[in-house]
Order: sequence, then C-alpha cells, then structure tokens
Amino acid sequence: MPGDEVAVIASGSLPELRAETVEDEEFLFTLYASTRAQELALTNWSDEQKTQFCRQQFSAQTIHYRQHNPAAQFSVILRDGARAGRLYVTRKEGKIHIIDISLLPEHRGAGLGTLLLRDLQAEAAHANQPLSIYVEKFNPALRLYQRLGFSPKRDEGVYLLMEWRGALPVTPRLD
Repeated sequence: MPGDEVAVIASGSLPELRAETVEDEEFLFTLYASTRAQELALTNWSDEQKTQFCRQQFSAQTIHYRQHNPAAQFSVILRDGARAGRLYVTRKEGKIHIIDISLLPEHRGAGLGTLLLRDLQAEAAHANQPLSIYVEKFNPALRLYQRLGFSPKRDEGVYLLMEWRGALPVTPRLD
C-alpha cells in the first residue's frame, strides 16, 4: 500500500539483511511455523503434533532450497537489530528469483516486505532482468505482489508464478 514505506522510514526501522548462520536455525523454524499457524489451526492436532509436522516440513523445505539453489543468497531480515524474517534470492540465467520472503507476524504489514521487494525491483530493472516469485493463490501477500506490479506468468495449481518486468526511467541526454 502506498505509505507503508513511510511508516517504516519514519520510525527509523529500515530493514537490513545479513547472511543466515547455524545460530539462526531455531528462529527460522519459529518463523516457518508462524507461516503455517493459520492453516494448522483448522486441524484437530495437538500442539505437539503441529510442532512435529512443522519440524518435518521445515527440514524438507530447507534441504530442498539448499539442494536446488546452492548459489542463492540466504538472508535473515533484521529490524532494529532484531530478527524479523528471511529473504532467499537466487540470481541466475538472466533473472532474479525470490525463493522465499517471510516475516514474523508482528512485522507483517509494516512495510518491510514492500521495501525489500522494491529494492529487488530496482536491482532487476538496473540489470534489465525479470524478477519472479511463486505464491500460493490464497496467500494474502498475493495482493502485495499485484500492487507492486507483479503479474501471473504461469498457473501451477496451488501456486502462481508471478513476474515483474520493469525498467529504470530513461533520462534524456542533454547534448
């Protein structure tokens, strides 16, 4: 939404990125579990069963991301020095692809994701490359991607491959 960035900037809380480390593993699990909480609330599973399921899924996802994207940038998003989320990006074959962007619930809706996505859009525009991300059709973040100019490139059932193609403004030469 326009103005999201203003709230973040006004509070002096610009997001920072740092490389993920093994010390982040429990944070990353907690973050992953937070992204599944709404869907798991619909089950009649115990908290222990939900945690076990999330641990298995988190482990499988982590292995998959690392095996299929060995050169990716795996970053922790920081806000005021505290861990707020993760951003995984790969740059290859003439494109920039967002593997994952996730924020803890208390950091969602504060403009952090918008700022990070706009930074990636600027990078993609400067490199004249498309920027893409897969998103589940029911994910509320889909509206954010649409607002930022991403459009569906391919429907893959539950997921949409969204792509943004933009260009830097052309500045006329004064010769």
